[in-house]
Amino acid sequence: MSSHPHRAPDVLIVGGGPAGLSAAVLLGLRGVDVLLVERHPAASRLPRAHLLNQRSMEIFTDMGVADAVYDLSPPQDRWHKVAWHTTLAGDVVPFGQVVGELPAWGGGPDAARYAAASPARYANVPQLRLDPLLRTRAEEVCGADSIRFHHELTALSEDGSGRGAVATVRNRDSGDTYEVRARYVIAADGGRLCADLLGIEMDGPTGLLDMVTLHATMDLSKWISDDEVLLRYFLAPEGRGSFSGVLCAMGPDRWGGDSTEWAAHVGYRTDDPERNDLTAVLDRVRRVLGLPGLEIEVHAVSHWEFEGVVARRQRQGPFFLAGNAAHRHPPTGGLGLNTAVQDVQNLVWKLDAVLSGKAGDALLDTYETERRPVGEFNVRHCLNNAGGHARIAAALGLRADQSETEGWDAVTEWFADTPTGEAKRAAVAEAVASNADDYSQLGVELGYHYETGALVPDGTPAPKLRDPLRDYVPTTRPGHHLPHAWLDHGASRESVHQLIAPRGLTLLVDAEHAPRWTAAALMAAATGATVRVRAVGPGAEWTDPEGEWAAVRGVGSGGALLVRPDRHIAWRAPDWTEDRPAELRRAVSSVLGL
Repeated sequence: MSSHPHRAPDVLIVGGGPAGLSAAVLLGLRGVDVLLVERHPAASRLPRAHLLNQRSMEIFTDMGVADAVYDLSPPQDRWHKVAWHTTLAGDVVPFGQVVGELPAWGGGPDAARYAAASPARYANVPQLRLDPLLRTRAEEVCGADSIRFHHELTALSEDGSGRGAVATVRNRDSGDTYEVRARYVIAADGGRLCADLLGIEMDGPTGLLDMVTLHATMDLSKWISDDEVLLRYFLAPEGRGSFSGVLCAMGPDRWGGDSTEWAAHVGYRTDDPERNDLTAVLDRVRRVLGLPGLEIEVHAVSHWEFEGVVARRQRQGPFFLAGNAAHRHPPTGGLGLNTAVQDVQNLVWKLDAVLSGKAGDALLDTYETERRPVGEFNVRHCLNNAGGHARIAAALGLRADQSETEGWDAVTEWFADTPTGEAKRAAVAEAVASNADDYSQLGVELGYHYETGALVPDGTPAPKLRDPLRDYVPTTRPGHHLPHAWLDHGASRESVHQLIAPRGLTLLVDAEHAPRWTAAALMAAATGATVRVRAVGPGAEWTDPEGEWAAVRGVGSGGALLVRPDRHIAWRAPDWTEDRPAELRRAVSSVLGL
């Protein structure tokens, strides 16, 4: 084993994708000493995930990269729709037809409710452009030597003292190996190695399909109008009762039909030899698009497994699984990258609190308690979303046991001016509309919450929702995300989110009652915790002239909200009583595992 200049970091991060790099930035901003190792020589050169929901953009705002992400994202009027086609081209029905479309990701009629729900807006940036940005930021915050690409983890275990972990890392440039000892390890390696080394098994279906993705330059401007559709699914007999392929615009400078780069996805059985034959894959893509002579300049080809699995544990001693290492699911719903980034936001503030002596080890157990149910739900939800395309195909009359001719004949009926055609069009419209569970899922993206963990339940029920997947109702019930409201801050308007400190706990109170709550917070600080009081109201630095905060805070003017650094409510008091200081102290101690 060769020596290599290195520290014994507080936290070793394995994996240089969005989860690992976000963890490095968030820890580095808190002053935590980190070392990240990634086996590849550079950040991703593959399209991979691209949808960044509002919760993730709130986190990227905290990381100082949101503006740069928005600069890479398409103009807001150029990407907020999804459509289903037969093919792009064809002179006769049923070819070259649009079957249906939906607004997506906060576009169209969803724009107002998405804007009211968060100070951040959706973004769309493929990983091949996002990951280098995150790597640059991680190197700025942590130091270049702390972010080591082309360094591969080869062994991982507890160090025997019960106080940390020991890892063996190989520098793939020099071939040298070196040892790293760390208090904690975040496994964000996509499930490639760490879970196996730790003996953590995954549950759920695997090997459903081998999805092949082409990142390519294609000129599709003759067949795609200059519209705001980002994502296109194709329904044809070749899809065997579901979609036959997917096309996603990638810009980078022009969008809609003028996009020059595209990601094309086609699925194969895992035993189909054609999946590894580039010529056959290209022919398949051309067939899906209905463009047999299309010129395709391939930049990269990747394979990914269509599966839905969850790790049995997300914490094992000093080891924590995050992102795809902990849960992997289809890209339907766009939740993979987002769940990963939200995993590490949950974990980072807890690691920081324990490392700084402000919390007990029990706090770290709540990472799995809180995040594993979210991962389980998202896996189920994304698998269900994948079935949404099959519903449209079935409404068109497409089945797995048809010949190609029979399939196209069934699709042709959709266009017929007959009672059968009318009934089929109604069924297809209903099936298309049902996919709003995937593309208008504000309740999933912003409404997820924790029932147990680092919080003190108050016995109140969660809001009743007409549609739990699509609807979001802001609430300050413990475990839920802090509602967004605009406040006046001097000459500017900023979200109440900006009052929440990145370290310690924040107590939000009304300015009139701030003195008594400040005294209560000092009593709570005797536990060793940090509790910052932030007041809103007349005479305070932050005011609520429009009453937006008063409408959603969920407590009276004498009440208080105890908020965690990840902006989840830890405890709330509906009003002031003489017992509140003792209750606050007990709540702080319980939340932080003290």
